[in-house]
Amino acid sequence: MTSEVRPAPAEDSALVGFQKHDHAHCVESSLTVAETRCKEEGLRLTPVRRKVLEMLLQEHRALGAYTILDRLRDEGFGSQPPVAYRALDFLVENGFVHKIERLNAFVACAHPGATHSPAFMICRKCDAVAETHSTPAKGELGAAARAVGFEIERTVVEAEGVCPDCTEKA
Repeated sequence: MTSEVRPAPAEDSALVGFQKHDHAHCVESSLTVAETRCKEEGLRLTPVRRKVLEMLLQEHRALGAYTILDRLRDEGFGSQPPVAYRALDFLVENGFVHKIERLNAFVACAHPGATHSPAFMICRKCDAVAETHSTPAKGELGAAARAVGFEIERTVVEAEGVCPDCTEKA
């Protein structure tokens, strides 16, 4: 039996990252989704992979691979770069984590188990990241692609600005 893939949430509840929420529940439910999906699909959520996912879930900001590696070392998981990169590759490949290209860093998926094209709002002051979803294939990009016979397989939408917390502090 494989896990049911849910559609992305409705627009009004899709933004995750800047608003106040029950963070403990956020972390716990995302870990449960990952563990369940791995069990159902025969994927190995090793202790290192689980710890990396947990680290990223504890933050709503992007972390670089070397920051993750330092934290893994502090937790006793080893200090060789392949340790972090293998875990990150697995988590990205299976949709539990997204790579933020602009920062060359990683963030936990805010909508685990949902089929979606993520879009990210990145605070240039504190590196907080909010995730929502986009529909690039339906917008102007999709129309341009269809006009030339191009099939979009993946998009990365990243907007840089200032988050509500940093705006309040200014």
